[in-house]
Amino acid sequence: MQLLTRLFEEPGQPATQANAMVGLIAEAREVQIQIAQLAAAHADTVAGIDGAGPLTAPRFFAEVVDITCYPQPGRFRLRQRHHTSGPESFGDSSGLATEAQFSSPPSRSIGGCGEMSAVTTLLELHDRVLLTGDSVTDWGRDRSDPTSLGHGYALIVAALAGARRPDLDLTFLNRGVGGDTAALLRARWASDGLALAPTVVSVLIGINDTWRRFDSGRTTSTDSYESDLRAVLDSARDELGARLVLIEPFVVAVSDDQHAWRTDLDPRIGVVRRLAAEYRAVLVPVDGLFAAAAVHTAPQVWTADGVHPTPAGHGLLAQAWLDAVGVG
Repeated sequence: MQLLTRLFEEPGQPATQANAMVGLIAEAREVQIQIAQLAAAHADTVAGIDGAGPLTAPRFFAEVVDITCYPQPGRFRLRQRHHTSGPESFGDSSGLATEAQFSSPPSRSIGGCGEMSAVTTLLELHDRVLLTGDSVTDWGRDRSDPTSLGHGYALIVAALAGARRPDLDLTFLNRGVGGDTAALLRARWASDGLALAPTVVSVLIGINDTWRRFDSGRTTSTDSYESDLRAVLDSARDELGARLVLIEPFVVAVSDDQHAWRTDLDPRIGVVRRLAAEYRAVLVPVDGLFAAAAVHTAPQVWTADGVHPTPAGHGLLAQAWLDAVGVG
């Protein structure tokens, strides 16, 4: 982004700007190589990047690089920020930068990948979209009414997707259950998942696996968490043929003790990101999104207790989901 700012804010003659472009492209390629090296060193810790650290390399890769583009053949790109000059650069997934491209903003697509994907939305005609997970998804739904969506992000997603794409005749179902861990979601999956025959399954689970360690001493290993989540995804894919959406679990620390949760939560976020790539699921990378939003305001704007979103937080989460599936 700084490269583009320097190019378009510094006045000069065409020849001078052309020379500047050559230099900026070379600089952009060097940045790409550095990012690729970080991605390759996925088990290492990276500190001091733009003052944010220490971060694990997978977390840095997913928050800086648009991981929703990564599974597509041979490509990844830097995550877009708010500017008018379009994506900063592109490179191949092996880590060797092959081109630096500056263009107008891309057309709408899954994860914002523009012309890199011919698909404009994950959703299809008459889709049944199941949103499942813990209390963040549950959020006030009436358990006696199977059509109840609650009054959190699930309701906002259904309302806006329906308004924006009425031609798709979408049905949304909410089966979040407050307090659920990945193991509890797996235990009820037959009745609250398979029996509903969804064509799209969206899962947000994992914060209670971390929270129970710190409030009651009940520890769930990352391996167990992955095994339970993988079982749900395998069933959704193999028995239902469903398309998958994975939302990162997140915490927005509103108290000092919640900073310690990162040691337990970050590996679970890493699992979600890795499974998203493996299962070709749409990833909704909200952990970094909430962190960035809290920097510009205060954590309490987005969540009162670090876990449960405020109305603004549910709106932020819903918009991220809609953007990720291509109806934002």
